[in-house]
Amino acid sequence: MKILVVEDEEAIRNLIVINLQMVGYEAIGVEDGLLAKDFLEKESVDLILLDIMIPGIDGFSLIEEIKDYNIPVIFVTAKESVLDRVKGLRLGADDYIVKPFETIELLARIEAVLRRYNKDTPLIKFKHLGVDTNKRIVSSNNKEVYLTAKEYDLLILFLQNKNMALSREQILDRVWGFNYIGETRTVDIHVQRLREKLDLKDYIKTVFKVGYRLEE
Repeated sequence: MKILVVEDEEAIRNLIVINLQMVGYEAIGVEDGLLAKDFLEKESVDLILLDIMIPGIDGFSLIEEIKDYNIPVIFVTAKESVLDRVKGLRLGADDYIVKPFETIELLARIEAVLRRYNKDTPLIKFKHLGVDTNKRIVSSNNKEVYLTAKEYDLLILFLQNKNMALSREQILDRVWGFNYIGETRTVDIHVQRLREKLDLKDYIKTVFKVGYRLEE
């Protein structure tokens, strides 16, 4: 999957690109609307992360100029007023996320938009594992392994956020939901089960006082 990041602040642009690359996306960053337009005339991408206040051509104008390309767009911007959000969505943006944001939230929004466009791959591979996300079948060394619903959701969360430290609270929110009432010990128990069932002891690392990380 190729993602174009259009952001004029170099530090933010580089951070987004690096985080996308860490989880397996091909990410390209440009700093203004003119460069973005030129790039899109020559290259195809699967999704655009677009700031609004950028030099050359602002984000609102750029999305209108590329609407015929049928590329999903997520606005990533500091403009947080309701009017700006409504304008962005009416112009054709698929989502709108306000800075500052957590990387895990940005990745979740990207995944959701790609699913709507049927651009997400149904097969995920990691080391000795294979996951068919359409059939929810998990195999380890080519042998199918039964996982509970929460174990499966937790595995997918790790696979979609490789090399990123996830706190126990973030994991609870993403797998069990914001309304879950329970202890973070639940996360530890499920992580231990994944390590044992899928032989991931060497790959799911404990991040001291934070949570866990799936390392390649």
